[in-house]
Amino acid sequence: MTKLSSLAEQVSALSPIYFHDSYERINETDDAFFYKTDRFVNHLDSLALQTVEDVIGSLIIEEKPVILDLMAGWDSHVPSWLKPGKVIGLGLNENELKSNKILDKYILHDVNRNPSLPFPDAGFDAVINTVSVDYMTRPVEVFKEAGRILKPGGLFLVVFSNRMFPEKAVKLWRNSSEDERVIIVEEFFKETGLFERPSLFVSKGKPRPADDKYASEGIPSDPVYAVYAERMGGNPLREKRPNVKIRFGALPSEEVIEARKKAVKNTLCCPYCGEKMSKWKVPDNPFCQTWDNDFMYICFNDMCSYYIRGWDVMYRDTNQGMSYRCMFNPVNGCCSPMPVPTPFALREGIIP
Repeated sequence: MTKLSSLAEQVSALSPIYFHDSYERINETDDAFFYKTDRFVNHLDSLALQTVEDVIGSLIIEEKPVILDLMAGWDSHVPSWLKPGKVIGLGLNENELKSNKILDKYILHDVNRNPSLPFPDAGFDAVINTVSVDYMTRPVEVFKEAGRILKPGGLFLVVFSNRMFPEKAVKLWRNSSEDERVIIVEEFFKETGLFERPSLFVSKGKPRPADDKYASEGIPSDPVYAVYAERMGGNPLREKRPNVKIRFGALPSEEVIEARKKAVKNTLCCPYCGEKMSKWKVPDNPFCQTWDNDFMYICFNDMCSYYIRGWDVMYRDTNQGMSYRCMFNPVNGCCSPMPVPTPFALREGIIP
C-alpha cells in the first residue's frame, strides 16, 4: 500500500459516515416489527409529491425501464406517463406493498438486517429510493448493492426531504442540516466506487398547497432533494439524462416577458406573473448604499413562477438556499432579481 492511498483511507475514515455511533437509532426494536404497522399516509405534501413524480419522470429515460423501488411502500411515485416495463418493490410492509398499484412484483426484505439485494447482477435500468435513505443503518453496503444490480449506465435515484420518523432515523441524519444531508448521500455514492459523479436537484421554498392543513401557518411546501448518479460503464454515446422539469410554476414565453418588462413602468405589474408589484422602501444604510432612490417595486406573489423557480436555480448555480423576487427600479426603468433567503424576507419594507 502506498503512502498516498493510506492517507486517502485515513481521511475517508474521518468522515462522519464512518463514526462508530453514526447509525444508532432512538428506537432499536426490530424494523420488521416497527414497519408491520400499516401507514397509508403521504409523507410529503401534494406539491412535493408532484415534484417527486416529475423528478422520476424526467430522469428515467430508458424505453420500458425495469425499475426497483428500494424500501418501497404503498406508492412508488412513478408517473403515469413513464410506462415502465416492470416495477419491483422491496420493502417491509406487505399490506402496503400489495396496495401499490404500479408494482408488478414485491419482495419482503429488510436491508438493515441484510443489505444484500435478492437480484442478479445488472438486471435493472433504475433503482429509486424515496424518503427512506435516512433509515438505512448500512447505507454504503446498500448503495454498493444498488450499483451491482444496475445495468452499466443505469440510474440510482435517492430522494429525500426534511420529514422523518425520528425514532427510526439514524443519528447521522438526525444531527445533520439539510445541506449536510446532501453531502452525506453524495459520500455514500462515492464510497461504493461504482458510480459516476452524483448530480443534484433541489426544490424548496415553494408555497404550500392551499388545501394542506398547514397552509394557513405560512410554512412552505416540503423541500425535495434528489441526489442521483449513473452506474459506471455506460455507453458514452448514449443520450444524456436531461435536467429535471417540473410542472409547477411554468414561465410565460420570452416574448411575453419582454413585452411585459417594457410596460412595467406604466403597469407596475410583474412581467412573470402579471400581479401588481408592491412599493418597497429602500433601507437606509450609509455604509453600503446600493441605490440612490428611496423606493423600489417588488413582486411579493409567492405563486410567481420567477420566484418559485429561483430556489432551484440559485441552489444549482450558487449552492445557496435562496431565491429571488422580481424588482423594478423606477429610476432606471429596469427589472432585476432581488435575492431573498425566506418567503418572509423584505416584507417589512412594504409601503402600504
